[in-house]
Amino acid sequence: MGNRVTRDDFEWVYTEQPHTQRRKEILAKYPEIKTLMGPDPHLKWIVSGMVFMQLLACYLVKDLSWKWIFFWAYAFGGCINHSLTLAIHDISHNVAFGNKQAKWNRWFAVFANLPIGIPYSASFKKYHIDHHRYLGGDSLDVDIPTDFEGWFFCTPLRKLLWLFLQPLFYSLRPLYVNPKAITQMEIFNALVQFSTDLIIYYLWGPKPVIYLIAGTVLCLGFHPISGHFIAEHYMFLKGYETYSYYGPLNWLTFNVGYHMEHHDFPSIPGCRLPMVKKIAAEYYDNLPHHQSWIRVLWDFVFDDTLGPYSRVKRLCKLAKES
Repeated sequence: MGNRVTRDDFEWVYTEQPHTQRRKEILAKYPEIKTLMGPDPHLKWIVSGMVFMQLLACYLVKDLSWKWIFFWAYAFGGCINHSLTLAIHDISHNVAFGNKQAKWNRWFAVFANLPIGIPYSASFKKYHIDHHRYLGGDSLDVDIPTDFEGWFFCTPLRKLLWLFLQPLFYSLRPLYVNPKAITQMEIFNALVQFSTDLIIYYLWGPKPVIYLIAGTVLCLGFHPISGHFIAEHYMFLKGYETYSYYGPLNWLTFNVGYHMEHHDFPSIPGCRLPMVKKIAAEYYDNLPHHQSWIRVLWDFVFDDTLGPYSRVKRLCKLAKES
């Protein structure tokens, strides 16, 4: 089973998250960054192409043997589905149609959700706001593992299992850590999603539906692209709670690797985050960052100082709702 990790609690801090202050400093020095905010005109077309590509794939896999269903789910379909979850992440910040068209963004996220096979977009939006507002907030940021996860998944074999089970924990953790009332949009999301699943099943049988759902579960679990889940906020160096990755997988993930830049400027779409880094280079070039998501996964599993407890936590006061 390997050696137990040395951490037995989260890294508690008593300061505000660093992104708020850095955002103020950068905007004061480089006000032109404000021009990068606003919708990405290409996002809706890219996402639509990915959705229709997966619908075509559903037709193509309907007669394949089960072993090839799971192979293509992991090697191809799951990569697209994982990319679509990151498109939904961008859309949750209203960058598909802009802040003035919030409902268009919500419904477009439901459309982007279709190949994922499981309703996801509306619930993600509800909790992702808190992740930015209360980064590391105890009982508020559901991106933080539970105490049980930190205590139990503490050896290489158990951490490997935890990586495989990440989709399960990301789905169930909010219900335990910070349960919220089901919204009308979540109901619509589920109705549209399950209706689409039934139509695909009626047209082409069970294999395309399994192809979609298996791809989602497999590629949100132990997969090279899933390295971003660990790379973004797990504390590889003491004192740093957010990290960027500037490697080639950003091409498949809507630049989610530019994560420090994203938390500094959530309203800037992923396609323009490299420009933030270029304009304000002195704020980012000397910060620690990752070179490889595969190396991130390797280090997470085999480095005894890393585990689900390797997160910064803070106490946050609830913001007043406007």
